[in-house]
Amino acid sequence: MGTHNELLARHRQVLPSWMALYYDEPISLVDGLGRRVTDAEGVEYLDFFGGILTTMTGYNVPEVVAAIKAQAEKMLHSSTLYLIESQIELAEKIANLSGIPDAKVFFTNSGTEANDAALMLATQYRRSNQVLAMRNSYHGKSHSTVAITGQSAWSATALSPFQVTYIQSGYKLRSPFRDLADDKFIAACVDDLRDLLNIATAGDVACLIAEPIQGVGGFATPPDGFFGAFKSVLDEHGILFISDEVQTGWGRTGEHFWGYEAHGMVPDILTFAKGLGNGLAIAGVVARAEVMDCLEANSISTFGGNPLSTAGALANLNYLIDHDLQTNAYKIGQQLKDGIHHIADAVPGIIEVRGKGLMLGVEFGVGGELEPDPATTKTVMEEAKRQGLLIGKGGLHGNVLRIAPALTLTSEEAQEGLEKLEAAIVTAVT
Repeated sequence: MGTHNELLARHRQVLPSWMALYYDEPISLVDGLGRRVTDAEGVEYLDFFGGILTTMTGYNVPEVVAAIKAQAEKMLHSSTLYLIESQIELAEKIANLSGIPDAKVFFTNSGTEANDAALMLATQYRRSNQVLAMRNSYHGKSHSTVAITGQSAWSATALSPFQVTYIQSGYKLRSPFRDLADDKFIAACVDDLRDLLNIATAGDVACLIAEPIQGVGGFATPPDGFFGAFKSVLDEHGILFISDEVQTGWGRTGEHFWGYEAHGMVPDILTFAKGLGNGLAIAGVVARAEVMDCLEANSISTFGGNPLSTAGALANLNYLIDHDLQTNAYKIGQQLKDGIHHIADAVPGIIEVRGKGLMLGVEFGVGGELEPDPATTKTVMEEAKRQGLLIGKGGLHGNVLRIAPALTLTSEEAQEGLEKLEAAIVTAVT
């Protein structure tokens, strides 16, 4: 029995059956450098998924490692009952980058917790438990975030602390308005939003929560301006807009630092996670002061914003900015997208290539039609692994490849990845 088989047997004995594992023969990743990882049996892979868009600047970045080591030698934890200089400095930097006026920041440990906190702020500020959420969305695994996740495959319970109304998303390929031009598509979705506000709510809705590009939903990417049009309607009613930037933030889309910026508006609340810590557990919420300070009860965060995570995240964010990784995401992302389009032109079954920067989705349909093809998608993932390439999977039907390498990806690595991906797709469909 190999190392991975032994680990899998132990895993199944003591961990929940509902914890998803990739691949028919799951692997354990034990080491990494740059954009490459090595598994427990010594096999090396080019990583195009980065621990679910989390290893943002790559593995073993010297500046980040040094900051973590330096802090670990002093103190790992103190709690938010005490002043933490690295937490304050990181909050100052994020507040300034957020685009939200008079911003304050609250740190948590995960995107789920960040969205929990954002929903609590919005519902308390508006004194309403009515929430608008997007179809095909995903916002986390807790009780409250499952309640506003628009995918049945990720909804473990029907119990909810909210009255939720699911509205049209920007996933145009599977929308009833898919045949419309982008401007008319946006107008149709806005009309539907107005209609739902009139018929499906009590009129005092707290917020809309939305991902600028839907992550688990298969990197579904709305037309630019989509959420700006929505926010114009929300503003008429005083409804808050929460931009879930857990996957789209930190320049990953290339064109902008935050996903919301493609839509000509500024959210009332913004949540972040994943890439900020480059693997450290850190996330948070940004909101304008009057919203952030609306809670009257006492609160703390035992682990959120702790000295270790904030020191590492600060070094990681500085590295991102100092090396202009947003521009690299734009350039290398375009190279990857062009290459995938080239593959799609030659191979049947790919019905859409979408996304921005280093956040790209490849959707498969049976016979090149709209019927989802999760079987081919799964086979492509397995073949890519055999080629030495790690990629992700998503979409409501599990028929979308998710490609999201570290923002430090080089042109040579992008070309290598494209060659491995093309070999995997050709093998899967022939």
